[in-house]
Amino acid sequence: MENLFKHSSGYAIFPNVGKGGVGVGGAAGKGAVYEKGMPVGTAQMVQVTVGAQAGGQAYREIIFFENKDAMDRFMQNKIEFSGQVSAIAVKAGASANANYRNGVVVFSQEKGGLMLEASLGGQKFTYKVLK
Repeated sequence: MENLFKHSSGYAIFPNVGKGGVGVGGAAGKGAVYEKGMPVGTAQMVQVTVGAQAGGQAYREIIFFENKDAMDRFMQNKIEFSGQVSAIAVKAGASANANYRNGVVVFSQEKGGLMLEASLGGQKFTYKVLK
């Protein structure tokens, strides 16, 4: 991932995301946003899912922005992920094969818990500038 940190326009790091559900589920987390390695704001992520699901889990999520346009869309609260976008599980060598989609690539790392899931949903982000 070192290469992505060096060459992306920016990234958002959500160190603690909690997720749970039975039939209908949700997740939420707060994070920090960086542009060219410098902190520029905070973000909140909210996710809603519907489908066959049961349990709870905690995970980390990092979103990399390929270019300024993708970074600006995030900062203007114009990036949402639907059921078609999935995160890449963090493991050795995972970032070597990462491909940006619409200027964004997402990585997640499970921290704990157990979640059985076959659901559809989406993530929405709210960005705030650091003061």
